[in-house]
Amino acid sequence: MKKFEFVPKFFTLAKEGFKREQIVKDIIAGTIVGIVALPLAIAFAIASGVSPEKGLITAIIAGFTISLLGGTRVQIGGPTGAFIVIVYGIVQEHGIQGLTIATFMAGFIIVGMGLARLGNYLKFVPYPLIVGFTSGIAIIIFSAQIKEFFGLTMGDLPADFIEKWIAYFNNFSKVNWTAFVIAISTVIISLNFYRISPKIPGSIVAILLSTLIVYYFKLPVETIETKFGAIPNSIPLPSFPRINFAIIQQLLQPAIAIAVLGGIESLLSAVVADGMIGSRHRSNTELIGQGIANIFSGLFGGIPATGAIARTATNIKNGGRTPIAGMVHAVVLLLIMLLLAPVAKLIPLSCLAGILVVVAWHMGEWQHFFSLMKGERLDVVVLLTTFFITIFFDLILAIEIGMILSSFIFMKRMSEATSVHNPFKEDDDRETLFEDEIPKLPKDILLYEINGPLFFGAAQKFQEVLTDLNQQPKVLIIRMRNVPFVDATGLHRLETTCHQLKQKGTSIIISGINEEIKKSFQKSEIGKLLGEDNIKSTISEAIEQAKKVMEKI
Repeated sequence: MKKFEFVPKFFTLAKEGFKREQIVKDIIAGTIVGIVALPLAIAFAIASGVSPEKGLITAIIAGFTISLLGGTRVQIGGPTGAFIVIVYGIVQEHGIQGLTIATFMAGFIIVGMGLARLGNYLKFVPYPLIVGFTSGIAIIIFSAQIKEFFGLTMGDLPADFIEKWIAYFNNFSKVNWTAFVIAISTVIISLNFYRISPKIPGSIVAILLSTLIVYYFKLPVETIETKFGAIPNSIPLPSFPRINFAIIQQLLQPAIAIAVLGGIESLLSAVVADGMIGSRHRSNTELIGQGIANIFSGLFGGIPATGAIARTATNIKNGGRTPIAGMVHAVVLLLIMLLLAPVAKLIPLSCLAGILVVVAWHMGEWQHFFSLMKGERLDVVVLLTTFFITIFFDLILAIEIGMILSSFIFMKRMSEATSVHNPFKEDDDRETLFEDEIPKLPKDILLYEINGPLFFGAAQKFQEVLTDLNQQPKVLIIRMRNVPFVDATGLHRLETTCHQLKQKGTSIIISGINEEIKKSFQKSEIGKLLGEDNIKSTISEAIEQAKKVMEKI
């Protein structure tokens, strides 16, 4: 097995040397992404139930670390909408300190996933499942913004989706129409400003306009300052969280949830980026980089971070091609925090709610959602199950059940793809099997061919076919040249079937197994049961052996 190496893309590219022209492009792209990330970092933090500076700290510390130590060229890291649901739940149950510890623990779990090379497997999460939980999260993010979007004067929101909407309807008489106009204007500007200038993000224009108007006209809407106070213009010193075994037990499940979701989203973003620039990321290095970034985020009091698909795409579209752009994005945010924190506190919350509604719209992948709805019935089951469980119950439960459903569907499809048949059943004279032309066999010699993997999902079909033969032959040849692998269940069923047939006086000959299956046979009882002479490489050798067995009978 090839030795695992942790080699961040930045160090590989630095060794090759950066071109001056590309550095300039990366600095420009990083500056633009830093400006784009400002309202998102603040909005994601507030929506997650924490103070706005924690979003900025996360984008700065984790964003820089992800670019420095990650396995992609262009990944932009920081807080994302996908974490809002998990983070909000952790804060409500365990408080800010619990979230910090969970983030810290999740970092080590993600590093462990990278060292265990799980990055090679996380990318195989079924697409209907990804679309289902992503669209579900989009609905949750949207529903969580209604209070600020309409400026409703009400208490804390219930965590339950249905109860939240009941509370909204009970308080719609308290709509702040000024806040609503700001929010809806933010949505319109964010979605359409590219028509005026594709280079300037509409969300930034909306924030600048709404903040200036609210401040100048003293409009009666809630701002960051009125709800959270001033935004600190400094980053706190790192502090190692106090952890004991009892705390680990309490926060292990939330930490695993952060790690799994962060791993999936970061690699999904990396795959999207690869497609846009024609590169190839290093999955396990990316996971280790993401894990270290979350450890640092926890040390500085930040929230979970991962690769952000929208900000990564913005980076690419503006010319970013190396990790320098991601580092510049983090530095730009740091400068904004140090110099413009007194201004940022004046941003209206209804404007941030409008930005998050736009984020939810883009995040939902509704075109893909409705496209999948027209597809295979079983894929639709996975999609809708994941979607509704995400909304009404829990994101991680949705992923778990979605994976289990997807696994059962995969097993069903694989078992249907595996066939056990008699190739001579419909031909009395000769039968051509791919490259082999086999003469009709003697009466007491029967040939059955297995096509497809002999795993636990197909093992029952195999056993039923061979133990319920219409005739009881003296010799049964089982041709397995099209069997790529046999798992423990398939091996056990094959062994059981051979035992039953031998007891009835039938000799078994195996034909065409590959080297891996042959090794499995040699390690199990089936090798001793059949004998080495009855395991042949080709069908012609198997037929000759069958004739020899018949002569001895």
